[in-house]
Amino acid sequence: MLATRNPGKAAELSRLLGFVAARQETLRDHPEVPLPEEGGTSYRENALGKARAVNAALGVAALGDDSGLEVDALDAAPGIRSARYAGDPIDDRRNLEKLLGALEGIAPEQRSARFRCVLALVRSPGDEVVVEGVCEGRITSALRGEGGFGYDPVFEPAGSLFTFAEMPEPTKDALSHRALAAAALRAALRSVPG
Repeated sequence: MLATRNPGKAAELSRLLGFVAARQETLRDHPEVPLPEEGGTSYRENALGKARAVNAALGVAALGDDSGLEVDALDAAPGIRSARYAGDPIDDRRNLEKLLGALEGIAPEQRSARFRCVLALVRSPGDEVVVEGVCEGRITSALRGEGGFGYDPVFEPAGSLFTFAEMPEPTKDALSHRALAAAALRAALRSVPG
């Protein structure tokens, strides 16, 4: 069970995590299951909170994700508040506008940033695996691309001339923070019994 209702995140996680289970569902399939508020002080705490809540509610293995964008010029903001950077309700467009406004006048070489993703797999109480993936890059000065979701139109990964929103899914899936976390999860599961 993917502990998310975000369709973009669910689609990306489903592509990346086919090795975890032959069949995956999301909380869009189970609207009755509440998710805890992302009130933790770390990505790890938030990801574990989601996975534990879904595992407890449904009795199946659950995978929680918490991800964020950390911009060096903004003292690592928006960070764990990335989804609600511009306030509630969550709105990708408002978040992007706020971010670009906060970086107005900042030179391209000072726009270093990273996407961070923590995945927490809870198979049963006490049987938990937590991993992290980090993708370094920079923030562009304008929106570019139509693909992806969230901050993808302004994030250009290191070594690329394209934002995540300009990349085909297979290219993004090879580079992203979620891809790196998924690879770490695969490696962790190989070394953990069960």
